[in-house]
Order: sequence, then structure tokens, then C-alpha cells
Amino acid sequence: MAGAFALDGIRVIDFGQYIAGPMAAMLLADFGADVIRVDPPDGPRFKTSANATWNRGKRSIALNLKDQSDLETARQLIASADVVIENFRPGVMDRLGLGPAAMTEMNSRLVYCSLPGFASDDPRAGLPAWEGLLGAATGLFSSHASIKTDVPVYTAIPYASDFGALLAVTSITMALHAREFSGLGQAIEVPLFNATFNAFSGKVMKVHDAVEVDVASKWEHMRCKDGRWFMYLPNRFNKHLLALPEMAQWRDPALTPEQLLKPIAELFLTRTTSEWEDLCANVGLEGIASNPGVDWLHHPLAEATRIVADFDDPELGRFRGMDINLRLSKTPGAVRAPRARLDAHRAEILKELETRSAAPSGSTHAAGNHTDALHSALEGIKVLDLGIILASPSCGRTLAEFGANVVKIDSAHRNPVNWHNDVNRAKRSIVLDLKTQEGLDIFWRLLEDADVVLENFRKGVADKLGIGYEACRARRPGIIYCSVNAYGRIGPFADRPGREVLAQAIAGMSYRLGSEKPVLNPLNGNDYGTGLMTCYGIAMALLHRKRSGEGQFVDSALIYTATLLQTNMLQDFKGKQWNEPHGQECRGIGALYRCYQASDAWLFIAAKPEQLAHCSELADIAAKTGTDLEQALEQRFRSQSVENWVAALTRAGITAHRVIMKFMDHMDSPVVRAQGLSLTREHDELGLVTTAGPGIKLSRTPIKAGRPAPKPGSDAASILGDIGMAHELDRLVREKVVVVDGILPGGAS
Repeated sequence: MAGAFALDGIRVIDFGQYIAGPMAAMLLADFGADVIRVDPPDGPRFKTSANATWNRGKRSIALNLKDQSDLETARQLIASADVVIENFRPGVMDRLGLGPAAMTEMNSRLVYCSLPGFASDDPRAGLPAWEGLLGAATGLFSSHASIKTDVPVYTAIPYASDFGALLAVTSITMALHAREFSGLGQAIEVPLFNATFNAFSGKVMKVHDAVEVDVASKWEHMRCKDGRWFMYLPNRFNKHLLALPEMAQWRDPALTPEQLLKPIAELFLTRTTSEWEDLCANVGLEGIASNPGVDWLHHPLAEATRIVADFDDPELGRFRGMDINLRLSKTPGAVRAPRARLDAHRAEILKELETRSAAPSGSTHAAGNHTDALHSALEGIKVLDLGIILASPSCGRTLAEFGANVVKIDSAHRNPVNWHNDVNRAKRSIVLDLKTQEGLDIFWRLLEDADVVLENFRKGVADKLGIGYEACRARRPGIIYCSVNAYGRIGPFADRPGREVLAQAIAGMSYRLGSEKPVLNPLNGNDYGTGLMTCYGIAMALLHRKRSGEGQFVDSALIYTATLLQTNMLQDFKGKQWNEPHGQECRGIGALYRCYQASDAWLFIAAKPEQLAHCSELADIAAKTGTDLEQALEQRFRSQSVENWVAALTRAGITAHRVIMKFMDHMDSPVVRAQGLSLTREHDELGLVTTAGPGIKLSRTPIKAGRPAPKPGSDAASILGDIGMAHELDRLVREKVVVVDGILPGGAS
């Protein structure tokens, strides 16, 4: 009988340090996994209040892996486990005899997930992968396209580790799903450098023969009566502003947007941000107040959607932080225990090892029965992807990369299909008018053997079309139905339109990047992160269905992801200082962890004070401290090229890397291409197209990029053929139920 949690019976050994490993293990613990956290005797290497969140729901044991007795205990723990998570540099666990090859040979059912900074076959594999270094190496210090600058801006949001954790839990649960069929585990490598490409993949999408057009929406921030900033789209909202009585004198159509800027700015000062939010909602437009992180933790929407809650912690005491992210209707998650004190569970863990079988439970298949092994983790799984823009369709793309048969159903009423070449890779495409009875009938025929439905319409739209969860499960009881929106399905904003930048603003992300005024982040982390979290939810729902026969509803939202991406900072407790680095002038954290301009470009360094004396080019200023050291380093680094400085600093044991200033600068790199992160291929009608690739490795059920995104609607014949209707295609096209021509593959929205 299935338990109350999707991951009941799954034992995880968490060797993770810093952010990515602990966060991944937390997400598994939130949904029922028994997570045993292994720390060194002096505790986690990263001393941060965020450990109260990342290490919740886990049991604790302290082991010195240089001690033979403790090393043997670690080996026994791995022998008893379903999953191992570690994020050391490649080779560290191998040298201890605890690496993936040795451990999966010892325990054939083990899913072993490594999260190194750089891949084991990346030339930079030996670099200490500090978060700032990964930010520099991946382009995360870029500015938003609306800001015309070539200066790096340091971000305190750890996107590399965040996306490593998201890809890790997705890959782990996919591997557990595959194990249900084969009885075999596998080794997974999720390099944080590679994972970060998932946070900005649309930014590196390129159609080689097309002229680049700036189609990004032009957002504006206005100060309001309550002293806060309101973000909105002038080209959509200004006509409603001009309709207000106090704007009567400014309705002259001859007035330019520049002439209207001052009176509109004065108008915003007459109402609070909440009033402007309501006015936007009343006319069906998007607009939101920007919040600092501390305000988001206490925001009525965060409370109403239950993405935040109050917890007890043995070190912080009472604090407010992130609650459960995903929402699963049959197997909901829960924070089951606070962070444990170091080594609190040693006795019970050691006692369990004395009696526990080395072959963990959890599958109906014997470890030696491989007759029904899958070639890909989602082989045989059919997905109907109704998603638009980014979050939901990027989930469909990931499912396709894991081997699912994904049928992308685009609307005949939306043209172009934005982000198409990025998010619709590896899928088959049909353009269908679901507002017609026959279009709806085709959807129901496609649903007959489907496993998953994806949509990210506004709340109520799918029900209005007649294809909501209740209607789908009435026809297909085991269906896993996934809905994504901006603000969650409960709470005061559930019906409001939203998108990436609005989630950034309300949850504190754009406030962190701004100084006096909020600034948009340059990447779509909430969209892509929500897509990955939805994949994680689907994988857990598939595990539950395999064991119980039940489908369920999976609910995810951009504001949930925005909270998760900032868990390194989102704990509010007595004595908390909200002083993380922020602003467009920020280059890092102190003199020895920041970006510096060299003679030809920018570089990032991560150094300890004692290391400077070992660098001959810097030894004479090594005794300086604080601002004096920072200014001396600024002047010194300008004297040579980045290449020379990286070589000199590396010789001295100091970690350094060139700062990538534009995401597209990666795509011709031999290393990036070798990792499968840059794919240039021939498109059906567009010529050469470059997109990002998945870049993670599963040893038994490898992830695959799949074919380039097809021409929208071009797979109608084969998709209709699946349901015995291929012969109806010409008639359906004539009657405009199905569209095969004229729908454009658009760029960014």
C-alpha cells in the first residue's frame, strides 16, 4: 500500500556541503525520503542560517572520512541506501573508495548523484567551484538587456547551485522511476556549470540566418504613494491611466510617451502599490509591487499560498522561511522535523546498520530481473503539453529529454509560438483549435493513452475549455495533471495574469539586484526553475502511480520557485541582518571575492588572505586590508590581461576565472560544445539553429537532446495517425481545426 509521501521507503545519504547537495536532499526529505545527513565532526563547511532550511527533515551523523572506522560506517550507509548525494570535486569520493563506480557495483540498486562544480571531463574539473566563480564562468553577472552596460553585476542569488539542486532531484527521481522497471540504479553527474545553462537557455537560442530583433517587453518602475515601487508595461497600461479623471488634460493624442512620463509619474504618487495592483487586475493587465526579501516573507500572498511558514530551529530559535514548494494532491509534502543538532542520530543510525539489509526495499522487482529495463527513464510515457511561453513547455522539453513521447499542442489562436526553438526541442507538434468540438474530440482521443497533461493557463481557463483536471481524470483516472501559474492556485492573486519578471519583483529578486530602484534579473530563472520543479513533481507522481495506480494533480508556481531560489537568504529571525550584497554597483563580497577589470576584460577571484603572499605579482600589497586592498587590487589587475592573471593566480593556488559578459559568448566554446551545452543543427525550415543542450549525465538511462524543434504543426499527420485519423488531415486543415502552415516559431516574448 502506498504511503502518504511520494518518497516513502527511499533512504538518502546526504554528503552534500554548501548549497546544491543539501538543497537537493532537502527537497527529497520534504516528500518523505529518509535523509541521513553526513557532516564532518566540526559541522557543515558552510556556516549559514540557511542550513536551518536546507537541513530540515534530516537525521544527522558526524563522520571523519579520514578515519578508517568512520569511513567504513560511510560505506555501510551507502550499502543500505537508495540514493547518495555528494558535491565534492570530481575524484574526491573515488579516492576515499566511495565513488559512484565502486558504490553502484557494491549496491546495484543505488542511484548515486554527484554535483561537482565542473564536469569530470571538463578541463576545469579541479577548480574549487565557488558560487561566484560559477557565476563568472556562466555569464550570471550579465545585466538585463534593458540596461546598456558592459560592467559585471554580482548577484547574491546562487543560480548555479539552485539549478544543480533542481536538476539533481529531477534526475534522481527519474532514475528511481527507471529502477522500478529494471531493479537497477545508476550514476548521475550534474555539474553546476552545466546546470546553470538551464537557467538561461532561451538567451542563447539563435537562428543563424535571421536578423536579431529586440522583442523584450519594456517594463517601467514607478514610485507610489506608499514609497514603494510599482512595475508595469506602459504600452499596455498607459491608455487606462489616461482614462482616469485626473488625467483628462493629458489625453491629447499628439503627446509623445516622453511628454507623458512626468504627469504619469506624478499620477502614480497619488495611489499605493496595492491600489495600482488592483487597478491592473481589474483591466486584465500585469502589474506588481516590488518587495525586499524580508517583506516577501511576510507578504499576504506568501502567507495565503503557504510558501512561507514559521519554524523552530535549535540554533536560530523561531524563524520564518520557505515551506513546501511543490503541491501534489495525493502525496503532499511536509516539513517533518527541524534541522537536527550535529550527530544527534548517531546511536540510532549505527543500530539500524547492524540490522538493516544491504539491499534496500522499495521496488517490486528483484535486483537481478532486468528483462523490462528502460532505455530512457521515461520510455513509454506519453505527455500532452499544452504549455505556453516558458515554464510549462520547458517542463515538457525536459520530460522529452528523459525519453517521454511529448505531443506539443499549440493553439490555433496564438501566433507566433514564443520561445519555440528553445522549449519545443525533442517534441512532436500539432496546432489544434480546442475551441471547436472536433478539436476537443481530437484532444480526448489523444488523452486515451496519455500519462501526463501539462498546462499553464490562467486559473479557470482549462476548465472553461473543458479540459481541466476533473474532466481529464474522469476520462483517464490515472492521469497526472500538472498546472503551472505565476501566483499559485490559492490566495488573492490566483486569477491574475503573471510572468517571470512579476515573480522576480514580488518575491524580492529585482530589489536585490537594484540599488535605489529595483532592476530586472537578466535570466528567466523562475520560469525554467518552475519547469524543473514540475518535472520533479511528475517523476514523484509516476513513482506513486507505479506503486498505487493513482494519478494526481501537480501544482507549481513561479512565486514558489522565486522563494526556493533565494533560500540562501530567506530566513527571518531575531537578530537577522539583511545585508547581503546588492545593487548595480556590486562586484562581489569584499576584496578577495569579486570581479576586477584586467587590461582586456573582467576576471573573478576567490582567495584567502594568506594566499596573496604566494603570488609574486601581488605579494607587495598582500598586507593591505579592506578598502585599501580592494583599491590596490583594482589598480594592479588593470596592468595585465585576464589570461595572464588567471595563470599567475592559479600558480599561487588562487581560484580565478574570466567573467563571461554575455550568455551567447559561451556558444562557440569547445568546452561548452564538448559538454553538449551548445547544439548547432539544421532546422526543418529555418536553416542552422543554435540552442542549449541538457549537459547532464545518467549512466544507464542517458538524457538526450532530441531533434530540433519542428515547424509548428508539422507533425499533425503522425500525431493524428496515432489515433487513426491521419486520413482526416486534409479536411481538418480545410475546416481550420488543425493548422499546418502560418504559425511562426517566435523568439523571446
